[in-house]
Amino acid sequence: MSEPLLFEISEKDRTGFTLPKLDVPEKPLTEMLPSDACRSDKPDLPEISEPTVIRHFVHLSNFNHHVDKGFYPLGSCTMKYNPKINDKLSSLPGFTEIHPFENEEDTNGAIQIMGELSDYLKIISGLDGITLQPSAGSQGELTGIKIMRAYHEDNGDPRKTILIPDSAHGTNPANVTMSGYDLIQIKSNEAGLIDIDDLKIKLDENVAGFMVTNPNTLGLFEKDIVKIAELVHDVGALLYMDGANLNALLGIVRPGDVGFDIVHFNLHKTFSTPHGGGGPGSGPVGVTSKLIEYLPTPQVIKNKNTFTLSYNKSKSMGRIHEFYGNFNVMVKAYIYIRMLGSEGLKRVSKNAIINANYLMKNLEKYYFLPHKQYAMHEFVLSGNWQKEKGVKTLDIAKHLLDFGIHAPTVYFPLIVSEALMIEPTETESKQELDRFIDAMIKIAQETEENPEIVKSAPTKTPVSRLNEGIAARKLDVKFQEND
Repeated sequence: MSEPLLFEISEKDRTGFTLPKLDVPEKPLTEMLPSDACRSDKPDLPEISEPTVIRHFVHLSNFNHHVDKGFYPLGSCTMKYNPKINDKLSSLPGFTEIHPFENEEDTNGAIQIMGELSDYLKIISGLDGITLQPSAGSQGELTGIKIMRAYHEDNGDPRKTILIPDSAHGTNPANVTMSGYDLIQIKSNEAGLIDIDDLKIKLDENVAGFMVTNPNTLGLFEKDIVKIAELVHDVGALLYMDGANLNALLGIVRPGDVGFDIVHFNLHKTFSTPHGGGGPGSGPVGVTSKLIEYLPTPQVIKNKNTFTLSYNKSKSMGRIHEFYGNFNVMVKAYIYIRMLGSEGLKRVSKNAIINANYLMKNLEKYYFLPHKQYAMHEFVLSGNWQKEKGVKTLDIAKHLLDFGIHAPTVYFPLIVSEALMIEPTETESKQELDRFIDAMIKIAQETEENPEIVKSAPTKTPVSRLNEGIAARKLDVKFQEND
């Protein structure tokens, strides 16, 4: 990387801004603030012109890989292209300048968007009640588990355990433990699906709920989900769906129709609101009618032709987020759903499924495919064949960067050795999918002919392979000018 730091290109008395003329009496800072709150010297900030600042950050952005730059097949993350109209409309002043302390009667438009978005999510999921409060899928999971606890305790039966499959996302067991439940794992069978016999053994009246991702993290639809729901409900437990993979189900399967009691949505994934760089996110939770009274408050309710906020819920599991949730993410999801409509959403899932299976069928000759049935929106290959030649899955992931392609998710799910979890989403063209296929085939061939090429990758990126362990242990984010 050759880009200097802003401090290194700073020049004294150079500015990139013009301030308006002061329209209040000018006073020394010490007259307006306590003396111990005033600096004794000026802050050490870079002095740079506007064009230099713009070019600096544009140059830095080109060093990084992002979905506007190239293919991003990060399994389970649904890194789809985000329509720019979402950003444009959600940036309108009426959305960005609204404040949660404003009176409800002055924010009817915002509350209406929240109410209508809730209604759309009910239709999509086949559920009866929605909270928009959670700020991510993981917080949605926590909310769902807290609702489980509130429901069981209200019925005088608090229960002790929650079941999860061995292919579950890591946030599932984390939230179970944080919520004070004991965790019991359910095995996968040879087909990569929930082992019904193991589930029957471990289901009893101590179980509060079963957390299932459907399609699961192998990209496979749990074809026995109706039977699973019956077994769970027979012992008085609740069935929870991790909605991370909802991009495969829109307009095809409604979770509520097959027996799920609680579902969380990832607005920042399924409904196209950017989530690169760790945020922003939004993880609404939907529930069946018997669980509505346990949802967090305030709840958005419809009163004749208007939506209002209701705080009067004595059995609520409690607030999970300040105010109402990540409102700007909700606006983007609302726009996305309104623009596509029901048929458009169904087309999203159909195209995601076609794209995933097209990749899988073209790559199964070159990489080990542990589960050969048709996948949904994503699939999992194994790098075991390449590992026999001394090339690890991590090497394959790094070499993809040399082709201008982001790596898939690697080493997850844990039940697949040397896993490569690939999700193309619906927004990639056949041309881009073919480019990915060609790159993966080329890497497989290089592994056979000259594995050192793959093991030394990447070689065409701004920086070569980093020692990620040292980066985590010796984090240094402070600039200090050399003497």
